[in-house]
Amino acid sequence: MSVSLAVRRIVTAVALTATSFTGLALAASPATAACSDVQVVFARGSTEAPGLGILGRPLVSAIQQQLPGLTVDSYAVDYAANISQTSAGPGATDMTNHIKEVAAACPNTEFVIGGYSQGASVTDIAIGIRTTLGRGETIPENLAPRIKAVTVFGNPLRLSRQTINSASQLYGQKALDTCATGDPVCGNGSNAIAHLRYAFDGSVTRSAQFAANLVKTT
Repeated sequence: MSVSLAVRRIVTAVALTATSFTGLALAASPATAACSDVQVVFARGSTEAPGLGILGRPLVSAIQQQLPGLTVDSYAVDYAANISQTSAGPGATDMTNHIKEVAAACPNTEFVIGGYSQGASVTDIAIGIRTTLGRGETIPENLAPRIKAVTVFGNPLRLSRQTINSASQLYGQKALDTCATGDPVCGNGSNAIAHLRYAFDGSVTRSAQFAANLVKTT
């Protein structure tokens, strides 16, 4: 069995299991909801059911815990997350359009954005990094100061010997691009299980602390 096929099968199995958990409420339309201090915008991984996904849910919860004095809500990027890896571009467009909409309606809301696996590619494209997984709308540069942190897991961009830190002058200094040793999706490794460790190896906690610290200090 190829490594890529193994990853797809394992991710599918975990995604199906994850649907049994209770997810966090997604952000409502700016027209119908009070503006939050911080909104986490997250793109799930390939084959996961619609929602924040197996990393987005605990990440939002952890950020909420790290920012007890602020209101923190979330938005799950609305995209296909298909197994063929062709939906990252449309996902980036949805991420961008949502941020533009909320930013216009809520002038004091700040953002933490990110994604897992193909969702990391969604994030790459949305912040203006060219990838091999398509094209989509990018977040306007005038909104960059309101994007306080970027946190991704298992980013395929690394296969081209880049990270968000090295590829983006605008966002690189406020990005945490996490790749587990042996992960074939981001590290060109041969351990398919490594791609699923982020929910259990402390990566989510570290990412939440990273993002919360930037929200507090910028």
